[in-house]
Amino acid sequence: MGSEEPTDQNDTQEQPVDTEESLIGEVVDEAVASEATGEVNLAAELETAKSAASDNWDKLLLAKAEVENIRRRTQKDIEKAHRFSIERFAKDMLPVVDSLEMGLAATNESEADTDGSALKEGMELTYKQLISSLEKSGVVQVDPEGETFSPDLHQAISVVPSPDHAPNTVMQVFQKGYTLNGRLLRPAMVIVTPSEPPAGAKKIDEQA
Repeated sequence: MGSEEPTDQNDTQEQPVDTEESLIGEVVDEAVASEATGEVNLAAELETAKSAASDNWDKLLLAKAEVENIRRRTQKDIEKAHRFSIERFAKDMLPVVDSLEMGLAATNESEADTDGSALKEGMELTYKQLISSLEKSGVVQVDPEGETFSPDLHQAISVVPSPDHAPNTVMQVFQKGYTLNGRLLRPAMVIVTPSEPPAGAKKIDEQA
């Protein structure tokens, strides 16, 4: 009886030791498993990041190539626009040239037209065609005779008093002007009346 009691005490002392070792083992196993899982996740994230970076790089190269192609096409379009900017105007001028050639040919062949009426008629027709062709290209003639003087469109070469014209009025056009789509190409050279009537001029009775 006395010899069995120490054996039970030894068993009681060894049981906690085994339990502690088991818990430590479990904690170590969990730590190892967690570390392995973390390494796997990091590796997967790294591969995903590399794939995304590769895709973005390809997209960047594609976009850069597209921009370069657009730049080249735009440059070619600009060069063509400069070279052929007057193409429509040139086509409009061709009928005018044809009319001049036919008029000159008719003048050389006709000796009966001693007063030059046929030549005058041909020149008037050609002039009308020329003005019409200019207007199609946005070139508008400025012929301000009888209008109020405008420094934006007219250039006065002389100021002449006139009792038949109101002050600051274009009384004669020496050379017609032209505008291109509203922008002045050449001012009309004009003779105008003074902006104020002469001191000794008679005032017109508007109620008469």
